[in-house]
Amino acid sequence: MLVEKLKKDMVDAMKSKDKEKLTVIRMVKAALDKERIDKKVEVNDDLLIDVVNKQVKMRNDSIEEFKKASRDDLIKQTEKELNILKDYLPEQLSEDEVNTIIDDVITKVNASSIKDMGNVMKEVSPKVKGKADMRYVSEIIKSKLN
Repeated sequence: MLVEKLKKDMVDAMKSKDKEKLTVIRMVKAALDKERIDKKVEVNDDLLIDVVNKQVKMRNDSIEEFKKASRDDLIKQTEKELNILKDYLPEQLSEDEVNTIIDDVITKVNASSIKDMGNVMKEVSPKVKGKADMRYVSEIIKSKLN
């Protein structure tokens, strides 16, 4: 479904001569094709979500660097790209939803210390993949296990 939306949006961007959107979609499509070839898998929504998440993470990291360099022009450009990318991600979970999932998993795996972090992450990851920033999820788990 998301892959079809990506293809349709690419055609629409070409027709409407929306260069910004077309550039971002082409970058996603190129990264998607690279992943397909590297991993020897079919293109599906899960693969697209993984690729888009990587693209979002790269842009968030870039924004941090641009802030350090006081490059407001590049920050604005990158934020526009982020907004386009977010169209291809599932609805993000709220902070409460993420906390509930983490609490349930901590109870399920009987986690009591930071040593259990790996077990908790292994259970939480599939439930929040693509729906929450994993760095944020990791920080919450650390704070709950400490």
